[in-house]
Amino acid sequence: MHRYKAHPEDEHLCAVAEAFIKKHPCLREPGSFNGCYGWKQRLKSKMGNYRTPLKVQGCPELSFNSVKYKASADCFPARKVKKPKRAEANFYPSFPTGETVESLEKERLELLTEITIRNNKMLCTLAYRRQEVVNQEPSIKDFKDRWPALFQQKEINAEFQRITAVPLEEKFMAQLDMHSSQLIRVICTNGGATRQKTADIINTLDQNSRADAVRELEQLTMAVFVIRKEGEGLQEPPDDIGIVIEGVALLHGLTSVASACALLLGLIYALNLAYSKTLHFTFKVLQKIIMQLDQHKMSPKVQNLYGRLESLQ
Repeated sequence: MHRYKAHPEDEHLCAVAEAFIKKHPCLREPGSFNGCYGWKQRLKSKMGNYRTPLKVQGCPELSFNSVKYKASADCFPARKVKKPKRAEANFYPSFPTGETVESLEKERLELLTEITIRNNKMLCTLAYRRQEVVNQEPSIKDFKDRWPALFQQKEINAEFQRITAVPLEEKFMAQLDMHSSQLIRVICTNGGATRQKTADIINTLDQNSRADAVRELEQLTMAVFVIRKEGEGLQEPPDDIGIVIEGVALLHGLTSVASACALLLGLIYALNLAYSKTLHFTFKVLQKIIMQLDQHKMSPKVQNLYGRLESLQ
């Protein structure tokens, strides 16, 4: 179990306990409301006991929140606790056997020049990249300079799948197709401020020139941008579709806004970013309803939307 998640939640422990008594019915607990509550509690205790020696031995996924690994300004147990928050399967992986920071840094440098072996090296350096993102929280510009190979459509899809074990664009588009008609009906039933907020989720920038658009984008924290030539309508193909984070344009020339939204979500996971405050619930919907990650933990607003979508099926 630890191989999949160092800190499993109750529903994960319950699923394992249910599978256990299903395989061995004689171990079903009489008097338990589900026949395996005691086994779930034992598993929880065993996992805690198993983590203790691993933490002492320096297992990165368990020790990186220890006080001795924190900066002096944050040297308190409850300060800057880093943990999976969006159903990441590989939030803080350990280095591959035999690899060190120095050897993986060498791999990173080779990535800058050797395109043909990029896929294998990106997989090999996942732990190094994740630990850098989680521990150092680098700026987007600095991280892009260090890992330029990551900022491509194919690699963002691959990185998201490495982290969550879920395909990004494939799942996103399939679920969007499934829910799109219901979403449109829900949006149309709302009016006033809600409809206006929905219309403003993705800003379409109609600028006189690309230079004007670039200056505007540099002020944005996190956005999908669509640039059109002067005088072109919404029916015309845009001049450019891309993603900007912290004023840095990370992707250009994307095929559609839907693809850009999926890749923006992938970048948030890959860079371990917090959801934008203005679009917090939008990203929660994309995560929990569209991508079905941590679907069992929905906020009331997301749960309400999910219920309305289900009722319109």
